[in-house]
Amino acid sequence: MDERIQNLEREVRSLQERNRRVESEKAWETSFMRVLSIALITYVVAGIVLYSIGVTNFLLAALVPVLGYILSTRSLPRVKRWWMEKQS
Repeated sequence: MDERIQNLEREVRSLQERNRRVESEKAWETSFMRVLSIALITYVVAGIVLYSIGVTNFLLAALVPVLGYILSTRSLPRVKRWWMEKQS
């Protein structure tokens, strides 16, 4: 009986650790820092590509995919809520 309780306690600790890890990952997925990091990387890569193909205002043009990404990350949670309400 004592061994069974110890096993259960270990499993509970393991689940708690997993939950902390999952919560931390979810916090990262929804963080402004993540959105900003991806936007910056997208801007740099788009700028390089646009420069290499000879676009005149490549820095300005590189803002287009970045703005699209930021708008989609800010609007998709609302779309998701709306969709989920329609499903129930």
